[in-house]
Amino acid sequence: MSQTSIERLRDYLAQLPPQAQALLMREFERALERGQDTAVATLVLDQLRRIVRAAEPDDDTPARSGDPARVLFQPLEPFLVDAGIPIRVGQIRRSSLPPIWQWLGRDGAPEQVREFERALGRLSDEGQVEALARKMQGVAADAIYQLTGPGGGDKSRALARVGPPNVIEDLYSIGAVLQLREAVETLNGRLPRFLRAFGDSQIASVTAALNVPALQTPQMLPFALTMVIARMTAPWQIIRLAIKMAASDDEIRVAATPFGVAVTIALHDLSCLAAMLRMDIKRGRFDNIGENLKALHDGVRGLRTELDLRNDSAWGKQLTSIRADISNALQSEIDSVPGRVRRILRQRAEKDIPPGARIDSTEVEETVALIDFVATCRNYASELAINEVTLRTYSDLQQYVERSTESLVQSLRAADLKVRTYRQQQMQAAIRFCEVLFGDDYASLMSRAAENALTGERKSSRAG
Repeated sequence: MSQTSIERLRDYLAQLPPQAQALLMREFERALERGQDTAVATLVLDQLRRIVRAAEPDDDTPARSGDPARVLFQPLEPFLVDAGIPIRVGQIRRSSLPPIWQWLGRDGAPEQVREFERALGRLSDEGQVEALARKMQGVAADAIYQLTGPGGGDKSRALARVGPPNVIEDLYSIGAVLQLREAVETLNGRLPRFLRAFGDSQIASVTAALNVPALQTPQMLPFALTMVIARMTAPWQIIRLAIKMAASDDEIRVAATPFGVAVTIALHDLSCLAAMLRMDIKRGRFDNIGENLKALHDGVRGLRTELDLRNDSAWGKQLTSIRADISNALQSEIDSVPGRVRRILRQRAEKDIPPGARIDSTEVEETVALIDFVATCRNYASELAINEVTLRTYSDLQQYVERSTESLVQSLRAADLKVRTYRQQQMQAAIRFCEVLFGDDYASLMSRAAENALTGERKSSRAG
């Protein structure tokens, strides 16, 4: 990547909100762990870390690692989700941490919090900080249990002092994870680092790591599964764990086991990925479309083929809805591509071309990205219910671009000097479209034909 491209990337990343930067960092770190797109992930992570370091406080301000709340809630990091992203079981809103920290310092364990802050400011040894954090995490878990546990009469007023309902919802999860932080850390150490193909041997390894009664409760199992999913190249494959536990692919038997929540998680994550795809399409961002389409295609196909889902069941209806959402988002964009191509390559009469008319290069590159998008959709069309529209549109694009390119070559031979620049720009756009639709060899052939047309016209003029 050129220096200019890197600078543009850095400028774009610097304009993102801190939450979006943090989310991107986590996603690219996970991509590196899974061995995916290492070159891109390394480049983007490097730029993000430079931006974050530049934005951090000066030396006389406490470092982020010394932030008491950050140290206390460190065990929650694998489960935190930034604002604007729908959460599921096994996840916690990052925005819930500040009000819960404030509640601990005000009502939950004020003396211990003050002592924790003072002690943390004095310590520099990592081991001592960790020991102090573990002690405070136990205090925080006990304080949360005192508030949320059984007994003690009506606690609604005390809970209301913590924060709004979504914060209270996360309070239960935070208390549970902090209470079992050692079991969570042990699981983290026992899980395979990468789960590229979740086959029998890896399922057996994960099952053995999860064989801890404390982690198999309805409240904690989703968090344990979330840790497993973070190691997976194909997160939808978590359903294989539920199928293995049920010893059946029948959805009723799978749902009857505690591990049925894995299917709920997989469907939720697919739904979020579909929403991201719709947003990327709406914003005209096609850089990661291929990767997202493959993940959606594989996930939808995996759930349809590896689980015996009924069309009228909750899971079946949700999967049908996801397919419909993807299909609608893709179809509306695919339908728009031929019109954009025609607008650029349309053979207007010379009298209708105003002096100085030009083809917008940005629009050409956007259209190239859209043609490539249609080409990518062909690979996943059947499973995502867009087979007919994709094949028809791609065929129409090939026929139209081929005819238009040949016509433009002919028009270059006799083009008036006033419109020759415009015709040349149209030809350059057509060649870019040919690269995607027919490959580099055909595009090079058309490029030489255009050069010969212009050269022949100039020779003819000199001869005359």
